Amino acid sequence: MTDDQRLSIAQQIGSRAMAWLHASHERGFGRLPDNVTVDLSDPNNAYKPIAECALAASLVLRDGVTGPRDAQVARDMLDFGWSQLQNGNLLYERQLRHLVMTDPLETYVHFARAGYRHPALEELLASLSRLRSVHAVEILPGRRLAVANARRVVGLADRPDDWAALAAGTWLSATPEPWAMDWMTGYHITHAVFHLTDWGARPEGLPEPMADFVRAWLPVWVDIWLEVGEWDLVGELLVVDSCIGEPVTGIQGWEALAAVQREDGLIPRDSSEPVSEDPAQAFKDHEHTAVVGVVAGTVTLSRALGGAAVAA
Repeated sequence: MTDDQRLSIAQQIGSRAMAWLHASHERGFGRLPDNVTVDLSDPNNAYKPIAECALAASLVLRDGVTGPRDAQVARDMLDFGWSQLQNGNLLYERQLRHLVMTDPLETYVHFARAGYRHPALEELLASLSRLRSVHAVEILPGRRLAVANARRVVGLADRPDDWAALAAGTWLSATPEPWAMDWMTGYHITHAVFHLTDWGARPEGLPEPMADFVRAWLPVWVDIWLEVGEWDLVGELLVVDSCIGEPVTGIQGWEALAAVQREDGLIPRDSSEPVSEDPAQAFKDHEHTAVVGVVAGTVTLSRALGGAAVAA
């Protein structure tokens, strides 16, 4: 199969997944409760999906490799999420109430990347970055990378991050025994690559020893998780493949995702459980995998076309 065919499959997967996410929002799924407060009694119910959908949409607009229809859908999804977050006021109030929480910044960055700015939140974030307590919070290395990349994209450059030290703290930096990779460390690997490279825009941000390790073992990991039927992780590994330079995994992963994707764009999370016939439950279960499909298709096309990005 030619590279053009691989890219065609990637584009189809991403476009269909985007359409499914947009249609789900149109049906009322993924909305915050009317009485939501900054404490967010169930962050995973809608707050996290709003951020994830905004990530996918912001990358579509950043990379500019889709057609006008998908670009408009991406803008609609961002408008939806921004309105759900009260034009950023919910993030501001949440950060003001919970000073050491990182999720307001990690959510805001996806909107800021696409031009949705909240000056008061940025001023607050800049002020908080001068507190010792904020930098002393004990969080996982991957989360530290996420925060550092969010600061970089938003433009909070008052305190530059030590990217070499941040990379060195990850599981991937240890170039561990490749057969020791399990489901959780698989996600640690993918997110370390995502944040170090800013979702493929800065492939040089991945230190070469880590990149060499990933190039050597990524095809094996893709084969393993294809056999298991963990479609969400397979999709993330395909994103990694386009963040490290020349792809190394071939066509099998793309063909497998295309085969399990439904006509409406839903991509099952895994093969262990049937997809619920209840649309609301299906959105809750499989929203993340659709986001992964959009990101995988977008980043793959962008890198293949030279990584050209457009200003948001």
